[in-house]
Amino acid sequence: MPTRKPKQQEPSVDQAAVRRVVAVARRQFLTHGFRSVSMDDLAAELGMSKKTLYVAFPSKTALIEAVLKDKFREVESDLGQLAKDQSANVEVALRKFLDCVQRHTAEIQPAFVRDIGRETPELFQLVEQKRRELIRRYFGGLFEEGKKAGVIRTDIPTHLIIEILLGAVQSIMNPTKLVELGLTVEQGYSSIIRLVMEGALQRW
Repeated sequence: MPTRKPKQQEPSVDQAAVRRVVAVARRQFLTHGFRSVSMDDLAAELGMSKKTLYVAFPSKTALIEAVLKDKFREVESDLGQLAKDQSANVEVALRKFLDCVQRHTAEIQPAFVRDIGRETPELFQLVEQKRRELIRRYFGGLFEEGKKAGVIRTDIPTHLIIEILLGAVQSIMNPTKLVELGLTVEQGYSSIIRLVMEGALQRW
Protein backbone atom coordinates (compact mmCIF):
# COMPACT_ATOMS: atom_id res chain seq x y z
CA MET A 1 0.00 0.00 0.00
CA PRO A 2 1.61 3.29 -1.10
CA THR A 3 2.28 5.79 1.62
CA ARG A 4 0.79 9.21 1.28
CA LYS A 5 3.13 12.12 1.14
CA PRO A 6 2.44 14.58 3.92
CA LYS A 7 0.57 17.61 2.66
CA GLN A 8 2.87 20.57 2.35
CA GLN A 9 1.91 23.38 4.65
CA GLU A 10 1.08 26.63 2.91
CA PRO A 11 3.38 29.48 3.87
CA SER A 12 1.77 31.89 6.31
CA VAL A 13 2.02 35.66 6.28
CA ASP A 14 1.56 37.69 9.44
CA GLN A 15 0.02 41.15 9.55
CA ALA A 16 3.37 42.88 9.83
CA ALA A 17 4.47 41.21 6.59
CA VAL A 18 1.17 42.15 4.91
CA ARG A 19 1.71 45.79 5.88
CA ARG A 20 5.25 45.63 4.49
CA VAL A 21 3.97 44.21 1.20
CA VAL A 22 1.41 47.02 0.92
CA ALA A 23 4.03 49.67 1.75
CA VAL A 24 6.46 48.44 -0.91
CA ALA A 25 3.71 47.97 -3.51
CA ARG A 26 2.34 51.43 -2.76
CA ARG A 27 5.69 53.07 -3.36
CA GLN A 28 6.33 51.11 -6.55
CA PHE A 29 2.80 51.28 -8.02
CA LEU A 30 2.10 54.95 -7.30
CA THR A 31 5.49 55.98 -8.66
CA HIS A 32 5.93 53.70 -11.67
CA GLY A 33 2.40 52.46 -12.37
CA PHE A 34 1.52 48.82 -11.90
CA ARG A 35 1.90 47.51 -15.44
CA SER A 36 5.67 47.89 -15.27
CA VAL A 37 5.98 46.41 -11.76
CA SER A 38 5.51 42.64 -11.62
CA MET A 39 4.76 40.44 -8.64
CA ASP A 40 8.23 38.94 -9.20
CA ASP A 41 9.73 42.42 -8.81
CA LEU A 42 7.86 42.97 -5.56
CA ALA A 43 8.76 39.53 -4.18
CA ALA A 44 12.44 40.15 -4.94
CA GLU A 45 12.42 43.55 -3.22
CA LEU A 46 10.56 42.11 -0.24
CA GLY A 47 12.91 39.15 0.01
CA MET A 48 10.07 36.63 -0.07
CA SER A 49 8.95 33.97 -2.50
CA LYS A 50 6.26 34.79 -5.01
CA LYS A 51 4.22 31.95 -3.51
CA THR A 52 4.26 33.66 -0.12
CA LEU A 53 3.33 36.95 -1.77
CA TYR A 54 0.31 35.32 -3.38
CA VAL A 55 -0.74 33.90 -0.01
CA ALA A 56 -0.96 37.49 1.25
CA PHE A 57 -2.66 38.76 -1.92
CA PRO A 58 -4.18 36.22 -4.31
CA SER A 59 -3.88 38.56 -7.31
CA LYS A 60 -2.18 41.73 -8.40
CA THR A 61 -5.57 43.44 -8.58
CA ALA A 62 -6.20 42.55 -4.93
CA LEU A 63 -2.86 44.14 -4.03
CA ILE A 64 -3.65 47.30 -6.02
CA GLU A 65 -6.97 47.56 -4.17
CA ALA A 66 -5.16 47.16 -0.84
CA VAL A 67 -2.76 49.95 -1.83
CA LEU A 68 -5.66 52.28 -2.68
CA LYS A 69 -7.45 51.53 0.59
CA ASP A 70 -4.24 52.10 2.53
CA LYS A 71 -3.77 55.44 0.80
CA PHE A 72 -7.33 56.54 1.53
CA ARG A 73 -7.03 55.47 5.19
CA GLU A 74 -4.00 57.73 5.53
CA VAL A 75 -5.70 60.64 3.76
CA GLU A 76 -8.79 60.31 5.96
CA SER A 77 -6.67 60.08 9.10
CA ASP A 78 -4.81 63.29 8.21
CA LEU A 79 -7.98 65.17 7.24
CA GLY A 80 -9.68 63.97 10.42
CA GLN A 81 -6.79 65.25 12.52
CA LEU A 82 -6.93 68.63 10.78
CA ALA A 83 -10.69 68.79 11.39
CA LYS A 84 -10.09 68.22 15.13
CA ASP A 85 -7.22 70.69 15.35
CA GLN A 86 -8.59 73.43 13.12
CA SER A 87 -7.80 76.87 14.47
CA ALA A 88 -10.26 79.70 15.04
CA ASN A 89 -9.04 81.09 11.72
CA VAL A 90 -11.14 79.09 9.26
CA GLU A 91 -9.28 80.50 6.26
CA VAL A 92 -6.02 79.14 7.69
CA ALA A 93 -7.75 75.78 8.25
CA LEU A 94 -8.87 75.70 4.61
CA ARG A 95 -5.30 76.37 3.49
CA LYS A 96 -4.07 73.52 5.68
CA PHE A 97 -6.61 71.21 4.08
CA LEU A 98 -5.36 72.26 0.65
CA ASP A 99 -1.75 71.62 1.71
CA CYS A 100 -2.78 68.17 2.95
CA VAL A 101 -4.45 67.31 -0.37
CA GLN A 102 -1.41 68.54 -2.30
CA ARG A 103 0.96 66.47 -0.18
CA HIS A 104 -1.03 63.30 -0.66
CA THR A 105 -1.66 63.76 -4.38
CA ALA A 106 2.03 64.46 -5.01
CA GLU A 107 2.66 60.76 -4.32
CA ILE A 108 0.50 59.69 -7.28
CA GLN A 109 2.45 59.87 -10.54
CA PRO A 110 1.02 59.91 -14.11
CA ALA A 111 1.97 56.28 -14.78
CA PHE A 112 -0.38 55.08 -12.03
CA VAL A 113 -3.22 57.28 -13.28
CA ARG A 114 -2.72 55.91 -16.81
CA ASP A 115 -2.69 52.29 -15.64
CA ILE A 116 -5.75 52.51 -13.41
CA GLY A 117 -7.74 54.05 -16.24
CA ARG A 118 -6.71 51.43 -18.78
CA GLU A 119 -6.36 48.28 -16.72
CA THR A 120 -8.67 48.47 -13.70
CA PRO A 121 -11.59 50.86 -14.33
CA GLU A 122 -13.51 49.12 -11.54
CA LEU A 123 -10.87 50.29 -9.06
CA PHE A 124 -11.08 53.82 -10.40
CA GLN A 125 -14.77 53.69 -9.44
CA LEU A 126 -13.61 52.94 -5.89
CA VAL A 127 -11.36 56.02 -6.07
CA GLU A 128 -14.28 58.18 -7.21
CA GLN A 129 -16.53 56.89 -4.44
CA LYS A 130 -13.98 57.48 -1.68
CA ARG A 131 -13.04 60.96 -2.81
CA ARG A 132 -16.73 61.98 -2.96
CA GLU A 133 -17.14 60.79 0.62
CA LEU A 134 -14.06 62.65 1.84
CA ILE A 135 -14.91 65.91 0.06
CA ARG A 136 -18.47 65.92 1.40
CA ARG A 137 -17.41 65.01 4.94
CA TYR A 138 -14.44 67.29 5.48
CA PHE A 139 -14.78 70.22 3.10
CA GLY A 140 -18.52 70.52 3.77
CA GLY A 141 -17.83 70.89 7.48
CA LEU A 142 -15.12 73.46 6.88
CA PHE A 143 -17.32 75.58 4.62
CA GLU A 144 -20.08 75.54 7.27
CA GLU A 145 -17.62 76.69 9.92
CA GLY A 146 -16.35 79.32 7.51
CA LYS A 147 -19.83 80.74 7.08
CA LYS A 148 -20.28 81.03 10.83
CA ALA A 149 -16.92 82.82 11.05
CA GLY A 150 -17.84 85.21 8.24
CA VAL A 151 -15.07 84.13 5.85
CA ILE A 152 -17.19 82.03 3.48
CA ARG A 153 -19.93 83.54 1.33
CA THR A 154 -23.43 82.97 2.68
CA ASP A 155 -25.23 83.70 -0.59
CA ILE A 156 -24.28 80.28 -1.98
CA PRO A 157 -25.55 77.19 -0.09
CA THR A 158 -22.82 74.93 1.26
CA HIS A 159 -24.23 71.89 -0.52
CA LEU A 160 -24.02 73.79 -3.83
CA ILE A 161 -20.38 74.75 -3.23
CA ILE A 162 -19.63 71.09 -2.53
CA GLU A 163 -21.48 69.96 -5.67
CA ILE A 164 -19.52 72.47 -7.76
CA LEU A 165 -16.30 71.11 -6.25
CA LEU A 166 -17.39 67.51 -6.86
CA GLY A 167 -18.46 68.32 -10.43
CA ALA A 168 -15.07 69.84 -11.26
CA VAL A 169 -13.25 66.92 -9.68
CA GLN A 170 -15.42 64.39 -11.52
CA SER A 171 -14.88 66.13 -14.84
CA ILE A 172 -11.14 66.71 -14.62
CA MET A 173 -9.72 64.18 -12.15
CA ASN A 174 -10.05 61.11 -14.34
CA PRO A 175 -7.25 59.37 -16.26
CA THR A 176 -8.41 60.37 -19.76
CA LYS A 177 -8.84 64.08 -19.00
CA LEU A 178 -5.63 64.34 -16.96
CA VAL A 179 -3.65 62.88 -19.85
CA GLU A 180 -5.44 65.14 -22.34
CA LEU A 181 -4.68 68.26 -20.27
CA GLY A 182 -1.15 67.16 -19.41
CA LEU A 183 -1.81 67.49 -15.67
CA THR A 184 -0.48 65.54 -12.73
CA VAL A 185 -2.92 64.51 -10.00
CA GLU A 186 -1.36 67.12 -7.70
CA GLN A 187 -1.75 69.92 -10.27
CA GLY A 188 -5.35 68.99 -11.01
CA TYR A 189 -6.55 68.75 -7.41
CA SER A 190 -4.71 71.83 -6.16
CA SER A 191 -6.00 73.99 -9.05
CA ILE A 192 -9.61 72.86 -8.63
CA ILE A 193 -9.71 73.23 -4.86
CA ARG A 194 -7.90 76.57 -4.91
CA LEU A 195 -10.31 78.01 -7.48
CA VAL A 196 -13.39 76.80 -5.61
CA MET A 197 -12.02 77.99 -2.25
CA GLU A 198 -11.10 81.43 -3.56
CA GLY A 199 -14.52 81.76 -5.19
CA ALA A 200 -16.21 80.78 -1.93
CA LEU A 201 -14.23 83.16 0.30
CA GLN A 202 -16.03 86.28 1.49
CA ARG A 203 -14.61 89.47 0.03
CA TRP A 204 -14.67 92.45 2.31
